[in-house]
Amino acid sequence: MATSLSPVTPAREPASAALRAASLCQDMKANDVVLLDLKGVTDMTDFFVIASGTSDTHVRSVGEHVIAELKKLGVRVHHVEGVQQGRWVLLDFVDFVVHIFHPTLRSFYQLERLWSDAEVVPTE
Repeated sequence: MATSLSPVTPAREPASAALRAASLCQDMKANDVVLLDLKGVTDMTDFFVIASGTSDTHVRSVGEHVIAELKKLGVRVHHVEGVQQGRWVLLDFVDFVVHIFHPTLRSFYQLERLWSDAEVVPTE
């Protein structure tokens, strides 16, 4: 018997949830927080939140804060990568993905350049 899965992000507000994730990164003093609208650019997700921490510990704590605070709002993370290492934390909420980088990795991968066709959404 198949089980039905409830949506990870409430279907009515993926944009608001992504904006809240960006705000949570800023609350934790993450650097260079960017929200990219990927609708029309890719089918894999609607938004990327990209941020930098100042150290491995900071990267981890920002990621853990985003998970905990969004969970309180009923937005559950689908998949998490990199929290133990703290170099690149990836939080997949299906409708949006949060990337929190150590600065050296962010400059190496340059996600903003790779997804330069996406619209940058103001976060403040």
